[in-house]
Formats: sequence, C-alpha cells, structure tokens
Amino acid sequence: MTGDSDETAGEADAFVFFGASGDLAHKMIFPALHRMVQRGTLHVPVIGVASSGWTLSQLRDRARDSIATAGAGTNDGGALDRLLSLMAYVDGDYGDPATFTELRGVLGDARRPAHYLAVPPALFSTVVEGLATAGLTHDARVIIEKPFGRDLASARDLNRVLRSAFPEAAIFRIDHYLGKEEIMNLLYFRFANSFLEPIWNRNYVASVQITLAEQFGVQGRGAFYETAGCLRDVVENHLFQIVALLAMEPPPYQGMGAVQAEKFNVFKAMRPLSADDVVRGQFAGYRDEPGVAADSDVETFCALRLFIDSWRWAGVPWYLRSGKCLPETAAEVLVELQPPPQPLFADATSADGRANTLRFRLSPNPVIALAARVKRAGEAFIGDQRELSLLNAQPDEEQPYERLLGDALAGDGALFTREDAVEAAWAVVDSVLERHHPALPYQPGSWGPAEADALVAPNGRWHNPLPEPAPPL
Repeated sequence: MTGDSDETAGEADAFVFFGASGDLAHKMIFPALHRMVQRGTLHVPVIGVASSGWTLSQLRDRARDSIATAGAGTNDGGALDRLLSLMAYVDGDYGDPATFTELRGVLGDARRPAHYLAVPPALFSTVVEGLATAGLTHDARVIIEKPFGRDLASARDLNRVLRSAFPEAAIFRIDHYLGKEEIMNLLYFRFANSFLEPIWNRNYVASVQITLAEQFGVQGRGAFYETAGCLRDVVENHLFQIVALLAMEPPPYQGMGAVQAEKFNVFKAMRPLSADDVVRGQFAGYRDEPGVAADSDVETFCALRLFIDSWRWAGVPWYLRSGKCLPETAAEVLVELQPPPQPLFADATSADGRANTLRFRLSPNPVIALAARVKRAGEAFIGDQRELSLLNAQPDEEQPYERLLGDALAGDGALFTREDAVEAAWAVVDSVLERHHPALPYQPGSWGPAEADALVAPNGRWHNPLPEPAPPL
C-alpha cells in the first residue's frame, strides 16, 4: 500500500531495542537487522538496551553468533561489519531512571528514535514510563510485540499506558504473521483481481475454513503455554488477522488508514463467541511437560465457528482451527463456493462433497489454487474436480521481521495492528476465555478431538492440508 496522511512523518533516525540480550533478539532481530544492512535499508544507529551486565563488545559478539547461527555473515559484502559499526549499548535496570538518562546521552543528536520493546509484556509499562520521564517520547515511535494483553481488560490497560506517552500513529504493534509474504498476498490477490468481487459474498460463498497446524508440541515452553493457550496465542491474533484480510470491504483509498479501518469493521461485525462455538483440545502428554500443571486444562488445540454479521457475510460460517502435535505443519485457507443452483449432472460436486473451492496455501510452499470440475473423455456427463494452481514462492523475499522493522523505521503502519482493532478482536473471544467447556484429550498425530468435527458438520467436514510439493528451483 502507498503512504497516506495517517503515517508518522519522516524516517526514524535511531533504532533502540530493549531486551538486546534476550532470545528474541538472538533468533530474529539481529538476523533481520543484518539483512536490512545488506539491502541498504538500515543506516541509523542501533542501540541495544539490557540489564545483563554486558559491554558493547559482548553485544557485538552476541550479534555475530546470532547471524552465524542464522546461516549468514560469511560472504555478505561487509554487511556484518557495517552493522557492528552502527551498534551502541546501554546496560541498566529498566526501572532505574539512570538507564534512560544514559540512553538519552547515547542517542546524541537523534530526534526521531524508534523504541522497540523486545521484552516480556510485564515490562512494557515500566519501559514506556521510563522513556516518558526521560523525555524520549517526543517525535519518537514505539514498537511492541504481541501479545497485546491477554483479555479485553488488559488490552485496554496496555493501550492506556501506550497512549499516555505516544500518539496512536506512533505506536506499532508487531504481529510477525502480518509480515509474511503469503499473508500480504491475500490482501493483494483479493483486491488486485476483479473476477473475485462478484462472488466474494454470502450469495456465492458457502463457508470458509482456516487451518494453522503444527506437527511439533510446546518444545519446552510449557510454562509459557500455561499462561496463554492456543486461543490466545494463535487464534485471536494470527487467524483473526487472516479473517480480516479475507472479509474486509474494499478500502476507499490507498494507504494504511483505509486498510486498518476496514479490518476494524470486520472485528466489530464478528459475533461474540459462546462456549458451544468452541472446541478445545489438549494433546496426550502435554501435562508431562516441564512447567505444566498436573491437572492443566490449557488447550493446545482450538477449533471454532465464527460468524461475521455484515451485509457481505451474514450467515456464512467461518471455521478456524489451530493446534500442536497435528499431522502436518501447514497454514491453509479453503473458501468453498455454493454448488450450482440447478444440478444438471449427477456428479455436480467432488467425491468429498465439495463444490468449487479457492485454496490459499500460506505455508509451507505457498500456492493459490482454484478447484473446478472438468468433463472426462467419453459420452457420459461425468467429470473430475481439478485444481488450477499458481505457485507463489518468491526468491530472496523479505523475511517478516526485516519487513516489519523496516516499515516501523519508515513510519508505515499498514502491516501493524491499531488500538481499536486490538480491543475489538479481544471482545469477540473475551466471554469464552474463562467460561468454556473442558479441554478434550487427543492423540499426537491426529487432527484434534473428534468433537471438532461436529462444528463443521453442517457444511461437510474439515479440509486437512496435505503435503505440498516443493517449488521447482
């Protein structure tokens, strides 16, 4: 999307990231900054802040190790050296005003810093208040990681803290999922092709399914998952964002403001969930994970039925599910169209009962595919469902953090989440976060508890993503 008046003016002239010694910085941030330097899109000071007792030399060593672990930095045209030369470091407690006084000195002549909070959510308020007290919020912007609260009340509290120090246009809420090329292509494909618009509504769409499946479990993060669960960790943010991109009305103009407003309207039109709209599951063995309660009811699988009470989508069910220890690691959208109004032929649907479908394979190996019926050779009017597929793998595409951090430094908020949209999304799930049916057991390697099938039964059955062939080199 091109820029508009909603964007903050000017490029940031410094990048400050709190939590510089943390796991997120090592896994994602240093490699992203390195790629940005390689592409020539990062040329401002990079100031790490942490309370680890480190020196600048140790921070640079951490960056080298991170980039080497990511498989880069050996033949990068000097990008690693350029990144290291941009780096500075401030060590201190986030609750100590002296830390922010030192940061102000290190910033020097920088007047439009971007402050990235790669810290646990419990520290967001502490850091924001420290920045404000030190006078480091004027003409600055702040970047925060999800989760944006853990329910509607905490989301509102977080937004109050952020808005006490920054205008909304200067707040960039990162959901790395929105930075993926495949997710951006949903928005592009939806509005760059005129053939979709006449059928993209309740008259022609029978149902929409979205699956985000993971073969692996909690990978030693049981203590974290006990505080989150699948509904909070994946469905309310990642899957809801996909729904918004598919369900939104055409923006009236180009720019982030129009896109954000239409996404907000989708969230506001979502019918609040009831307990009977949600099936929660827990894979066998989860309670044996370190940090997990012996009687835990936290869901590692969540399936739900969602309705959007708008003119375009009234009555169309949206089926969302995500889970761990499932048969595949894949993300896929299946839009099923209504069958022809008059069945002229005996086999008007496919063997699994589906009419025409549009399938978006988001990961791995992105694909856009239209399933249509074609007649077999011979006199009989019998056909088969065939897919017309468009492979959409992009060589050397930007990675999510590289794209999102670059956009935040440039002041482009199109791929970030707005305050009102955050609260509207939480309002949809708030009533079932605590008042829900118990989590049902399921075996690792299955598609979750069988009770999830009942949700989708009025519209057939779940579409299970299959392994997708790798794109040609």
